[in-house]
Amino acid sequence: MRKCSPCWIKNQVGLVSGNSWRAQMQMDDVRTALSNAGSEDEFSEISRQVQLERWNRQVTFCSLCSATLQPHAEEEIAKECSGCGHVHYPPVSPCIIVLVKRGEYCLLAHAAKFNAKRYSTLAGFIEPGETAEQAVIREVKEEVGVDVCNIRYMGSQSWPFPHALMLGFFADYESGEIVPDGVEILEADWFHRNALPDIPAPVSISRRLIDTFVAGKESFSG
Repeated sequence: MRKCSPCWIKNQVGLVSGNSWRAQMQMDDVRTALSNAGSEDEFSEISRQVQLERWNRQVTFCSLCSATLQPHAEEEIAKECSGCGHVHYPPVSPCIIVLVKRGEYCLLAHAAKFNAKRYSTLAGFIEPGETAEQAVIREVKEEVGVDVCNIRYMGSQSWPFPHALMLGFFADYESGEIVPDGVEILEADWFHRNALPDIPAPVSISRRLIDTFVAGKESFSG
């Protein structure tokens, strides 16, 4: 595995402050670095360093009293307020990512942020008060108009856009016709497991969901 020091990651993804177009370039560089990761460990280390660098650069004042933050004396990744003493930690936002199955077909979508031909699984942030399973049902319905059932957890992966923890699920199609929301999702369709479009890199959790399905390691239903 390539050694992922903070300096190496900064050189790879251009982590410097700047205006909006520069920030977009940085995001694209991060995506490229993640896509080129040679292992899950390398992927996780890139995600960790990107999130910590961004948090250390952007979060410098206390959100409670506005005093300056300083490094915590004992906690490596924490900051302590110089005014009120409140301890701040880097945020982690839970998200769901789900592969919807219908027999030997899976539902893949083309998002507005994707490259021209890229399709992937559906994903979204978990809202306050929701369980992960409830978020799966809501996000699928909101993004493509389909109802799902039989939700099963597969695994998780860190994702630094901006600080997500992706919780991966399989779900079975229950009812409804595909209707993309036209904002986040521009196109969506059912694809046979032996005839897939351009999909994400192998190290990503979306690809792991797809590969598991293609390999027949998930039982078919519907």
